Amino acid sequence: MSTTHASAAALDEFLTALLEQHAEEAIAFRRHLHMNPELSREEHQTTSTIATRLGVAGLPVRVLPSGRGLTCDVAAGHAGPVVALRADIDALPLPDHKDVPYASRVPGVCHACGHDVHTTVVLGAGIALEALRRAGVTDARLPRVGPVRLIFQPSEEKAPGGAPDVIDAGGLDDVAAIVALHCDPTLAVGRVGVRVGAVTSAADQVEVVLRGPGGHTARPHLTVDLLEAAGHVLVELPARVSAALPSAEGHARLVFGIVSGGQAANVIPTEVRMVGTFRTHHRDVWDAARRVIEDALAEILAGYRLELLLDHRRGAPPVVNDAAVTAMVARAAAAALGEAAVVEAEPSQGGEDFSFYLDHVPGTYCRLGVARPDVVGPAPALHTSLFDVDEQAISVGIRLLVHAVLEAQRRLGPGV
Repeated sequence: MSTTHASAAALDEFLTALLEQHAEEAIAFRRHLHMNPELSREEHQTTSTIATRLGVAGLPVRVLPSGRGLTCDVAAGHAGPVVALRADIDALPLPDHKDVPYASRVPGVCHACGHDVHTTVVLGAGIALEALRRAGVTDARLPRVGPVRLIFQPSEEKAPGGAPDVIDAGGLDDVAAIVALHCDPTLAVGRVGVRVGAVTSAADQVEVVLRGPGGHTARPHLTVDLLEAAGHVLVELPARVSAALPSAEGHARLVFGIVSGGQAANVIPTEVRMVGTFRTHHRDVWDAARRVIEDALAEILAGYRLELLLDHRRGAPPVVNDAAVTAMVARAAAAALGEAAVVEAEPSQGGEDFSFYLDHVPGTYCRLGVARPDVVGPAPALHTSLFDVDEQAISVGIRLLVHAVLEAQRRLGPGV
């Protein structure tokens, strides 16, 4: 057996034994998070729980200045490039309707997006890498572990997200590459989705308010018919925005979700409010969106004597995966799980503030299969009260991230 094959076999043997030893503990940790979810900007107890478990493993933690979220360095000071692993730790304002013993104990709040799994996987990967580092001191067959930063980020679900807070606190200092996993209920456990380029969309909130003098519906010619004007905005603005922005079909989309105005059938209202989202996979289109929306509104409403208020709240930019780091993770996934486990991820129209990290360092955002392979039909989707995972995905994710860190450190620089 060659040295390379011997090292691979030793690593596989080490991880298999470690994951079997800690499988029940990892599931229990995830279930504790699931039963005790905290909303964005409220993650104090979650932060404490993560910090306590890292402390048991002998790993140093640095809580963010807000007291929510933390970072932890494994093999700090060792030679080699720093690879960061990011998990988001907040929950959603949704009730938990699952009939399971670990259902949320917090009314109206649950982990409906898998952040409890992301947190457990990154925590487990950090503990496994530290165990591997220690074992490698006496076992020359095992790969050497270079510096790794674990990022447990708050407030991913609340725009513009908690990623800028992590960055401002030095979370990316000296980082050479960053990797994140996200649960995917359309992929079976054991599969990993990777994609080069845009994998999520920018997601902005667009609010349009029209104001006028109001009046009687019997005399619309003596006032400004705001509902008529709003109708033109609802129909024409999305079409004009899509036509004006140079992107593929479906990649630049304005969709309204709220329309409110008027209290009586015979009264023309003094205000109409419309709120929607603008989404695109293209950074240049995202940058141009506000100007295009302003110009289109001016043209649509040119014939009306009304007051227009536009509130365009920018969210996170699209997540655009780096080709080199994505290839590293794909190779790592194949080594850890087999070639057949690696599939191409579909791009999502959802928003994700992982993109802020990619403005500073190269990285990749991948999909972790969490669906039970024996279930027929689609599983409950993300952001629904019935969303759940096959907990075997936890060990799969830990194994993948350990391999991803080692592969990235081999490819990015010498000295490990």
